[in-house]
Amino acid sequence: MDAIDAMETCRAMRWLKSDPVPEELLRRVLRAATCASSPGNSQGWDFVVVRDPSQRKRIADVMRAAVLPRMPPVPAGGDPSPRRMLRGAHHLLETLDQVPVLIFVCGGVIYPAASPMVEFVPAALYPAAQNLIVAARSVGLGTTFTTFHMYCEEPIREILALPPGHRIQVLIPLGWPEKKFGPLKRRPLEEVVHWDRY
Repeated sequence: MDAIDAMETCRAMRWLKSDPVPEELLRRVLRAATCASSPGNSQGWDFVVVRDPSQRKRIADVMRAAVLPRMPPVPAGGDPSPRRMLRGAHHLLETLDQVPVLIFVCGGVIYPAASPMVEFVPAALYPAAQNLIVAARSVGLGTTFTTFHMYCEEPIREILALPPGHRIQVLIPLGWPEKKFGPLKRRPLEEVVHWDRY
């Protein structure tokens, strides 16, 4: 699939089937993630790929307990777009243990080598996560960015046995989508692009 076509149809997939994902495809999208740019080509990323059902259940239980009480209920009316997103977030959290692959995009504070700064961690990890998501879309897999871990990072770190100093930037649930990919709705370029000056 053309990279731009993948980007333009890469909807956040929060409804995922429990069917397993072949390791060959998983390695392919992880390889694409490592092709991302990073500060000084530091490549300061690690991907904790959770497929074991008991590990997924432990993670899901911790996240549900920490996140569900903080999530607003799905509104009955109003703008349908936020309503769909919130309904999807509830569904994803409730079924997280059934998602076949959970990928934690993590990294240490390593750049610049002489005086590492935490501010450079997202500059490496977000491009890698975005590459992973676009690559997944290109082979028909569904994903979404989540930050559920932010409400329970310590117990998640313990479950994953993360080294001290490693930060979790994003959790990407990955699987075969239950819903369809399609064109994204975005603001027109005329509203967001400024030529030569703001």
